[in-house]
Amino acid sequence: MRPGWRLVLFLTVFFDLLGFGIVIPFLPMYAERLGVGPAAIGLLLSSYSLAQLFCAPWLGRLSDRWGRRPIILLGLLGSSVSYVVYGLSRSFVGLWLSRGLHGACAATVSVAQAYAADVTGEEERASAMGMLGAAFGLGFVFGPALGGLLLVGNNLALAFLLNAVSFGVIAVVLSTLPSARPKGATAA
Repeated sequence: MRPGWRLVLFLTVFFDLLGFGIVIPFLPMYAERLGVGPAAIGLLLSSYSLAQLFCAPWLGRLSDRWGRRPIILLGLLGSSVSYVVYGLSRSFVGLWLSRGLHGACAATVSVAQAYAADVTGEEERASAMGMLGAAFGLGFVFGPALGGLLLVGNNLALAFLLNAVSFGVIAVVLSTLPSARPKGATAA
């Protein structure tokens, strides 16, 4: 296994959580501009988690069957498309669908952890999981912070441009991340 998989998984998890966090400061302001109240904003914020709750186990099972790489790519593609939908939305329903799509494709962290478990031995597994935990934490911290800075500058378009970096991560995964499981393999 090439050593580059660690960096690719780090970038995957980091940018996924960075993108998740960047939009958080914008959501209430954006929803308010569309004329929705606090209850609708709460629904908007919870739509990501609800979609993730129902879809992540299913995507995990698919990653057992089809391999980790295709599901990581699906998650990154779904996130990227959801950012485009979010940036183009002119209605509350569009924002809600965007967040739901992002949540439905949000199994990248757990599938990245499964990938790391597949390709590491017991002696290096804790290190790999720690690296993914660091990527999660850094993305989760820097995403809202960056979103807040962009909000102060009222630069909504730049936030979506930064989220489009997910498309770049897709290219990196496609070009450098080898398959962790043979197609058709299932977990024990």
